[in-house]
Amino acid sequence: MPQKTLQEIADHVGGVVIGDPSVIIESASTLDCAGAGQITFLSNPKYAPRVKETRAAAVLVKEEVETSAAQIVTEDPYYAFMQAVVLLHGHREHPRTGINKRADISELAKIGQNCNIHPFAVVSENAVIGDNCQLYSGVFIGDNVTLGDDCILYPNAVIYDGCRVGDRVIVQSNASVGQDGFGFATHKGEHHKIPQIGIVILEDDVEIGSNSVIERGTLDNTVIGKGSKVGDAVAIGHGTKIGPHCLLVPQAGISGSTELGHHCVIGGQVGVVGHIKVGNRVTVGARAAVINNVPDGATILGSPAIEANKAKRAYVLIETLPDIRKKLKRLDKEINKLKDK
Repeated sequence: MPQKTLQEIADHVGGVVIGDPSVIIESASTLDCAGAGQITFLSNPKYAPRVKETRAAAVLVKEEVETSAAQIVTEDPYYAFMQAVVLLHGHREHPRTGINKRADISELAKIGQNCNIHPFAVVSENAVIGDNCQLYSGVFIGDNVTLGDDCILYPNAVIYDGCRVGDRVIVQSNASVGQDGFGFATHKGEHHKIPQIGIVILEDDVEIGSNSVIERGTLDNTVIGKGSKVGDAVAIGHGTKIGPHCLLVPQAGISGSTELGHHCVIGGQVGVVGHIKVGNRVTVGARAAVINNVPDGATILGSPAIEANKAKRAYVLIETLPDIRKKLKRLDKEINKLKDK
């Protein structure tokens, strides 16, 4: 693991050192756990008291704070911390195996340069794999799939036939991209399967979490926009359009033909009904149920989801509802007595 001086890290992240710039940093950790030779960060002001107690050698901060640790002052401490972690620890290194003889690759497939394809991966007819891709064991690439450069598909990831995947896309283990959408026509009490003739398009720099499912479109394509990140166990319905740079937290569910704008954040276990439009830069709190169109910039909570400040006031009242009910019943009785008189 490489060691860096505090000044080298500051130069790398574009920050200013307060304290000894020659301090040696070996690794990164949290405010509570960091110790000698480690760097940490403060991005949320509510954790500022912990900076005074941290045993870290250095802290990344937005402005100078009271602490015995050295500091790097930078505009975005969390982003700077990410840069520092990459500098000190790097990303996961993938073994250079080349194409394993136990991989099942169609003669009609095209494989780019410097790819590593592990045992029991399958690449089907007319699939095109870009340069520098990593396909781990159990990966399945269907017919006519196109995969861009520098993609990583972890064990048992599946890309169904015809889907298009951009550059630098990561698909975590057991995720499924392009499976049939949940489309059925009910006639005389029986459910008849509707052919799903669209595909899934994952644009550049998308990441799909483990056990997530992205359905192909019934008629139109399902699209995950550039730079969007989909967490574990997320379900995205057929024909849905996710805009660029969205974050979908684990266990969210987006129904078919829904449109999300850019830079949306969808909390854990959120449910979004189909055929609605969610604007740009919308934040949806965990476990909310979104049943109507949402305007740009909104923050919503609850089930059904409403504007966040209204939702907070409403939920504060819930624990007092039994007392309110008793008071109303008592007032009702008093009013009836007055009427009798």
